[in-house]
Amino acid sequence: MNISSVLSSLVRPLAACARTLALPALLACAFMAPAWAQQNETVNFLSEDGKTTLVAYLYKPSTPGPHPAVVMLHGRGGLYTTLKQTFDGDSLSSRHAMWGRFWAERGYVGLLVDSFGPRGYARGFEAGTNDGRRPASVNEITVRPLDAYGALRFLRARQDVIKNQVFLQGWSNGGSTTLSAASTRAPGISEPSPATGFRAFLSMYPACTQVIQHYTDSYKAYAPLLLLIGTDDEEVKPERCAQISDIAKRNGSDWEFVLYPGVEHSYDTPTKKRESVEANKLAAEDSKKRAEAFFARFTR
Repeated sequence: MNISSVLSSLVRPLAACARTLALPALLACAFMAPAWAQQNETVNFLSEDGKTTLVAYLYKPSTPGPHPAVVMLHGRGGLYTTLKQTFDGDSLSSRHAMWGRFWAERGYVGLLVDSFGPRGYARGFEAGTNDGRRPASVNEITVRPLDAYGALRFLRARQDVIKNQVFLQGWSNGGSTTLSAASTRAPGISEPSPATGFRAFLSMYPACTQVIQHYTDSYKAYAPLLLLIGTDDEEVKPERCAQISDIAKRNGSDWEFVLYPGVEHSYDTPTKKRESVEANKLAAEDSKKRAEAFFARFTR
């Protein structure tokens, strides 16, 4: 974390206080500033592929632990903003940073995992390239689940994490990885269960076609799963996610499928483009409420 970004994150809330508060309240505001300036910590651990050292960004609650935890998996565009030329904790995209803070503020340890950068593809991939043009080394069905289970192992070794309350969340390409990691035949874990693996899963606007192709009609999730997607998704096919949902439920999965009318891909990204569509804004807020309530079911 560079000094200028830290100072900026501290000064902005203080300036807002100065405009509206008297001196005693301003002094109190100054002491609160570090809590507002939620920063991340860079960590490294080994993927379950046994050869790739992953980089990840840890968001921690301000209260004493141990805490439940959420592993988060980026989409095909990677973990970082396109507005910078660097790939570090200061360069996370707005959506990823927002969700990292979201979980930390609610008492979860949040872990954003970079699957692409350590394998030489920090910039990610363009839309429409999931047709064989992407390298096998970052395959969302067979490789990236190994990163998820490496993250699970890493978190379970921490004293500030509740071992049997680790969850997995993924967006788009990472959402497909989440579906694969949830399978009873997932790569990276043998005989998976909510006790040995992740406690529950959240998959947002995944590409479900690849999941169906790999697991066919035998797909079953070993732990509860919530899948969220919009009808107007321009990158993936919602009807295929409805299909995998039917297959999963038929095979006995604890599964919830939510289809948002008029909602696009990456609808929870806090940018003017996405938020200019009212359906996206409403779905983003609803998704946060659903995500929080869904994981909370398993932390009581």
